[in-house]
Amino acid sequence: MKNHITFLLLFTLSFFGYSQSGNIQGIITDENGVTVPGATVSIKELNKGTVSDFDGKFTLVDVAEGTHNVLVSFIGYANVEKEVTIIAEGTVTLNVTMNSESTELEEVLITGYGLGGQARALNTQKNKQNITNIVSTDQIGKFPDANIGDAVKRIPGITMQVDQGEARNIIIRGLSPQLNSVTLNGSRIPSAEGDNRNVQMDLIPSDMVQTIEVNKAVTPDMDADALGGSVNLITRTSPQGFRLSATAGSGVNFITDKRILNGSFLLGNRSKNDKFGWMVSASINDNDFGSDNVEAEWNDEFEYYTGVDDVEGDPIMEDVSVNPYAKVFEIREYLVQRIRRSFSANFDYKLDKNNTIYFKSIYNWRDDRENRFRLENEILDGEDIEAGDFTVDSNGNLTSFPVEAKRQTKGGIDSKRNKNARLEDQRMQNYSIGGEHLLGNWQVDWMGSFSKASEERLNERYLEYESEYSVAFNNDQDKPYFMPLSATDADYSVFEFGELTEENQYTEEKDINVFVNAQAPLSLIKGKEGFIKFGAKSRIKNKNRNNDFTEFEAIGDELEFLGNIPVRSYSDPDFLAGNQYQIGTFATADYLGGLNLYNGDVFDSTVLPEEYLTANFDVNENVYAGYAMINQKLSDKFTVLAGLRLEHTSIDSQGNELNFNEDGDYAGTSVIESKNEYTNILPGLHLKYDVSPSTVLRFAWTNTIARPNYVDLVPYQEINNEDQEIYFGNADLSPTTSMNFDIMGEHYFKSVGIISAGVFYKDISDFVYVNRSENEAGFEVYKPLNGKSATVLGAEVSLQRRLDFLPGFAKNFSIYLNYTYLTSDTDGIANEDGDERTDLDLPNTAPNMFNGSIGYAGKRFSLRLSGNYSDSYVDEIGGRAFEDRYYDEQFFLDFNASVAITNRLSLYLDLNNITNQPLRYFQGTKNRTMQMEFYEKRLTFGLKYDIFNKK
Repeated sequence: MKNHITFLLLFTLSFFGYSQSGNIQGIITDENGVTVPGATVSIKELNKGTVSDFDGKFTLVDVAEGTHNVLVSFIGYANVEKEVTIIAEGTVTLNVTMNSESTELEEVLITGYGLGGQARALNTQKNKQNITNIVSTDQIGKFPDANIGDAVKRIPGITMQVDQGEARNIIIRGLSPQLNSVTLNGSRIPSAEGDNRNVQMDLIPSDMVQTIEVNKAVTPDMDADALGGSVNLITRTSPQGFRLSATAGSGVNFITDKRILNGSFLLGNRSKNDKFGWMVSASINDNDFGSDNVEAEWNDEFEYYTGVDDVEGDPIMEDVSVNPYAKVFEIREYLVQRIRRSFSANFDYKLDKNNTIYFKSIYNWRDDRENRFRLENEILDGEDIEAGDFTVDSNGNLTSFPVEAKRQTKGGIDSKRNKNARLEDQRMQNYSIGGEHLLGNWQVDWMGSFSKASEERLNERYLEYESEYSVAFNNDQDKPYFMPLSATDADYSVFEFGELTEENQYTEEKDINVFVNAQAPLSLIKGKEGFIKFGAKSRIKNKNRNNDFTEFEAIGDELEFLGNIPVRSYSDPDFLAGNQYQIGTFATADYLGGLNLYNGDVFDSTVLPEEYLTANFDVNENVYAGYAMINQKLSDKFTVLAGLRLEHTSIDSQGNELNFNEDGDYAGTSVIESKNEYTNILPGLHLKYDVSPSTVLRFAWTNTIARPNYVDLVPYQEINNEDQEIYFGNADLSPTTSMNFDIMGEHYFKSVGIISAGVFYKDISDFVYVNRSENEAGFEVYKPLNGKSATVLGAEVSLQRRLDFLPGFAKNFSIYLNYTYLTSDTDGIANEDGDERTDLDLPNTAPNMFNGSIGYAGKRFSLRLSGNYSDSYVDEIGGRAFEDRYYDEQFFLDFNASVAITNRLSLYLDLNNITNQPLRYFQGTKNRTMQMEFYEKRLTFGLKYDIFNKK
């Protein structure tokens, strides 16, 4: 690969030449010194133009010697025209300040830089060649979103999977998280989770990001592993003058009535000679909350022991026809403290007019301290149920049966870090160094970056007590409930010791990215501007997981019964799922954390490789890519971008297979290694037609891929004898590929807004799903396989608009609306009998998604009410339709308000999850609840202070 990059550099340098022309470079800022991305910079008499980048920088190359008028235009701002004189083989610096049009300045004091932020985003989106959605940091601030995941879900065609009440995994245009990519300043963000490629969007605070760029149709110079789309998070850069910004706030979580603390600051400036710029920022959010959870697993088959054995001594079973019933029922209470910290330092230095180097860094660190208390009831195996142990009513409802009940406390050790809770320490860090160079007519940029994501869970402890008794089942599929038939039998104090375990988990992913791009003018049509661009990139990745698991047995009888140890009742009469769900009494987290498990006089310990070894793996994945593309104006209104990208992937993976003896006991481990490689050739075409200065039509034909999850690629085999389940990896999986077609129309309002509509189609091959079957021994077998094909057809519409055409105070209202619809189908998914299923959509494709908000901005205050809806979709495929798991529809309603105390100081108030929207899964049909987890409302408030001093 080094030889390839060297060749490209030499090839680039061989074209560097000089003629009777020069270049113009500069930075565009507004009246406050804030950079302006997406501004159009043109010299009309030369039919030459460009667009400022996300840092407000622009470059015009190959400008004829002489004096020219440069016009800078930007929606929502007055045009600026400046005269420049070009000297042959020289570079002229032209910095431009733009001012908001007076008609808008009269109304937007409260938003400060908010209108400018929306204008920046829309101008950038309008001038992009590909189909993109842009959200600026100031737009993010209009919504009550603490993390970047909650901010992204406002974008058309995007929905999020929720974890502990916060948006975590991104779904773009209905496609599952592993089919999308998330980058930071153009470099792929590694994943901290062990079993997938998903980027934890709740790990990154929203106030550390300057711009969110969602590319729904990628160009050849972008990574191709973005089947659904690519989200690029652009961090804040050095300001063009002194800037100080700070936030301090608090709040309350209504589920626990505990406090929220948050704060952030940003400080930056440039040197007097304008060569050196710097910016440092930090953010912290300390959130003490929890969740109320009920879960169930359903079955429609029931059998019991007749009391008679066959000639071989095996029990003879009798089947009973019953309606679906909950075979497992759980009540869970979560207590969580989440501390999210983020630090960033960015520097840039101008070596001269033509050469700039930069350094960017960000370090995100999240601690989740969690205690969980779980009451689980599971119906006994049919072999342990006899005729008098259960009842079935005349309608076929199973109304009572015996269960094994378990009361489990989850926690951690007593230390300053763990605090008797399970501590999940997630970190993501990225460090990059790069340069931008103007060499004659050639623009060259390069970057090298190192990224690392990790998740560490040390000394995670579980203490479980067990009992058996009979329960009455209410046969309510929406809100299932088990009621013990005998309060004496279900008394917590007679629960017997079940198990005591401690485990350690560590997962890390490291990425090294290096790329170089070169761009030069190239016109294929006389008098029409164009350019050629090519480059190379390598991504060297390693992902590994290292877990262990130890079981402990008390030597004495102190732990024999739950009633013998310190306990506490965690029942809550205001349990959000319903006051009938009273969880009862458990071992306290303090007691569990204080146990000295490694004292051999008190506890015997046994390491259990079968509980963790198959989860351990080591994967090296190297991707080498190169591309070339041409952008050519065919007329003043019509532009075409065409190119080709080639990506070669090489994978070395190592997993574990457990060996068991004839008695089913662990007998050793075999290390399995596998290699795989493949090459993808990915052409792309983007057409853009400017119907008018305000109306744009776009078409895109692209080809993208999605590489399988690491846990699916690793060659492992796991046998769970207790649950009669077998799990396999599959090193022979092919990457998922897709041919994509997009059509989009956009109209931009002069008063800063947009109305757009489009359709898209994806022809997908080799999508990955987990096949579920049953072997001859009766074990459920789970193995990832490639499906044959799938298609996705969708449409999306969007409207952003200030209602400035209305009279009086009504002109201060604004609306933000977008809706996405899609339909999908699949071929090649087999059921447990090996027959192909024809009743499934592509997993994780939500057919309907909607965002909406209405806002009011006066001179000193603003209000906004925001809603976010996503439809239900199949999340996990079962062996048959009855066993499919669905992620239920969800609707979030949020409110925020802001009051300007001065031009620099404002007060904000946010109220999240007004609808108390639960995370809900259902099995097979919508009324059959598998999980419902409630989080309640969250209120935050505080002060924001912002100073801009332009140089």
